[in-house]
Amino acid sequence: MAGAGPGTRPGKGDFARLAAILAIIAVLLALPTFAGRYHLHIAILSMIYFYPALGLNLIYGYLGMLSLAQGAFFGIGAYVGGLIAVHLQWPLWLTLPAAGLVSAVIALAVGVPALRLRNYSFVMCTLGFVFICESISKNWVSVTRGDMGLSGIPRPFLGLTPGSMQISALTGYYYLAFTLALLGLLIFWLIVRSPAGRAMRAIKEEEVLAESQGIDAGRYALVGFALSALFGGVGGAIYASYMTIVSPLTFQLYYTLLFLVIVFAGGAGTIGGVALGTVVFVALPEALRMAADLRQLIYGLTFLVLVFVLPQGIGPALARLARRAVTAVRRQRSDAVD
Repeated sequence: MAGAGPGTRPGKGDFARLAAILAIIAVLLALPTFAGRYHLHIAILSMIYFYPALGLNLIYGYLGMLSLAQGAFFGIGAYVGGLIAVHLQWPLWLTLPAAGLVSAVIALAVGVPALRLRNYSFVMCTLGFVFICESISKNWVSVTRGDMGLSGIPRPFLGLTPGSMQISALTGYYYLAFTLALLGLLIFWLIVRSPAGRAMRAIKEEEVLAESQGIDAGRYALVGFALSALFGGVGGAIYASYMTIVSPLTFQLYYTLLFLVIVFAGGAGTIGGVALGTVVFVALPEALRMAADLRQLIYGLTFLVLVFVLPQGIGPALARLARRAVTAVRRQRSDAVD
């Protein structure tokens, strides 16, 4: 646990954090028992979008590089996952890594020239990559079926043969998405806590100083870009297996902007903030469907308020409030003892 090093005992804050995490997991595990089908659908989408949001959080929150290509890697993963399911009929535990690896390899090919650019040039390069992917998905008809998209993608299965241990019920897919989200969170946590993750944070804070300490900023930027694409590709493959259809609409800027909003408003450089942002900004547009005429206006105003009032994101703001509450309780106990 954070804050407990060798020879130190965990503090009350560590136990409180662990208790909060276990409580959240317990609620999520019990969700299908009291939530309707529509709410489960929203929860599943939140867990799916958590993957590309984590990838964007890695490259922006820990490396300080703004990439608009995350939506493209999400779409690539969706198409790769859909094609594998239709033509090769691999189990999900093979399809997801394959889609992630394809996205990562493409990111390496794009990243070698793109990462030589800096600031706005890099951002525009990644945005151009999104448009290129959308054009390919529309025009490579022999593979992608163009505007018709890939339809009839079979439901995912976990056994060794097609159809064995197939996930078809909504509740089953919820628990699958929940398990995959926990696995993605664990992998991300291990990455950012590794020496490579610490090197990435050092590059973000002061690149020149990091390079003077022997850290190869260019290499870590390329690795971070590839890892962010891997998370995006895996999320896209999960999305394809759930929706059972993929079209060029997957490359729309909506997804790119959604992942940006999740990371920015949730709290870049944090894990809990991005998880919270995913829930809020996937559920909010759906909740506003009843006010279709005002949906975009309310959504935009909500984001602007968060940017100006909570510039560091929802997660860090809640963490500060929690720390202040704990401090206030400790002071009250101390005053009572005195």
